[in-house]
Amino acid sequence: MHNDAPQTPTEVLDAPACWDLLRTVSVGHLAVLVDGYPEVFPVNYKVDHESVVFRTGEGTKLRAAAGPLAVALEADGLDDASRKAWSVLIEGKATIRQPSEELLAGAGLTLFPWQSGDKDYFVRVVPTSVTGRRFTVTSPLTWWNHVEHPTGTRPN
Repeated sequence: MHNDAPQTPTEVLDAPACWDLLRTVSVGHLAVLVDGYPEVFPVNYKVDHESVVFRTGEGTKLRAAAGPLAVALEADGLDDASRKAWSVLIEGKATIRQPSEELLAGAGLTLFPWQSGDKDYFVRVVPTSVTGRRFTVTSPLTWWNHVEHPTGTRPN
């Protein structure tokens, strides 16, 4: 018998809440398909007019983002005070953007890559889908009693 705390339901976030959360962090993970296999790259980004913009240089990430296939960008956050975590996923099409006055006046002005090197390309992800969820982080001790050894017995 377990004395687990009651589970709180996962909150499904609407698009405006997702955009608000995406603006609170600057690092996400870009997922692309390369030769039929998924590859995931960390990117620092800015939200710009309900799209996400990041900078990159020549390479796999740029080639995949410039291709015809959809991409996904996922970002997460944690509010230590409320013990709530969130995760937002945008799926859509990436386009390569040339630096322009409009782009540089918006997200591009304050978008500085963390890694050194030539990052001359701006990539904008325009989503076809924006989804998110928020949930209460459970204490690790909650799960300890649920772990079974390969023999089928529980730890003492």
